[in-house]
Amino acid sequence: MRNPPDETLGATDGLPSSPPASGREPKGGRPASAKNKGAGGREPNPSRMREGDEDAPIRKCILSGERDVRPHLVRLALAPDGQIHPDVRAKAPGRGAWIGVTRIELEAAIKKGKLKGALARAFKTGEFTIAPELPAVIEAALERNALDRLGLESRSGTVLIGSDRIEQNARQGKLKALYHASDAAEDGNRKLDQAWRIGNDVEGSGLRGLALPASRTILALALGRENVVHIGLTDRAAAKRVSEALDRWLHFIGPEPSPVSCETASQGASASQQNGTSPITGASGSTGHSPAVDMTEEFE
Repeated sequence: MRNPPDETLGATDGLPSSPPASGREPKGGRPASAKNKGAGGREPNPSRMREGDEDAPIRKCILSGERDVRPHLVRLALAPDGQIHPDVRAKAPGRGAWIGVTRIELEAAIKKGKLKGALARAFKTGEFTIAPELPAVIEAALERNALDRLGLESRSGTVLIGSDRIEQNARQGKLKALYHASDAAEDGNRKLDQAWRIGNDVEGSGLRGLALPASRTILALALGRENVVHIGLTDRAAAKRVSEALDRWLHFIGPEPSPVSCETASQGASASQQNGTSPITGASGSTGHSPAVDMTEEFE
């Protein structure tokens, strides 16, 4: 269900993890505890586990059959009107079913009727409707959730912006996560990446920040700041929360997110909420989910 990506998603300080493959990165490396095994004694993927995940509830993906902790999956809820809606924060009342597949996999499951059958078994009824735009709605909801999380952390004071401030904290070994806008200049990215490696005493490694599939305009709107090109986090708990929100979004969209025009992207997250599309830019280096954040030290 979850293939490891190019280099990381979610963060702490230390050495970088092994390179990713499909936009998914191992989170930590601590195996699930015995008490967190699913039915039949099956554990969630240990490469996806982080410290603190051992006590998280386990759910089974209705499409792949694999088990994982709830923060790595997306809940689908059955509304009273019979419609299937994404419940990315898992707070909607009523019956729910969990998926952990990518958008491409979900679209294939819808086309083949596999999702309908899996939901019918989960909800114990066939009286529901799957809208054709469900994958796009899920993508927009996950993006909105990730950007909202960045905004919340910004308002709580755990986010650093500005190259000079980020570089200073990176060189001092205080940085727990590093992100770049999709349209950030490569030389600016390399400068901060190098400062982060120096601060972690891992020069020559592949540790570097994650280029997000969102432009500086989108990030500025999300954080309520001006011209957000780079984002740093020095608080470990905040880095974990941001990483989890981004990780689900990036896993779902896969290595090649849905393209949208610059005009649409400039409207920000609110535009995606209205039209169900994702305000993602297709700038070079923004969609490979290439290295994200440092993953070797586990969260406390």
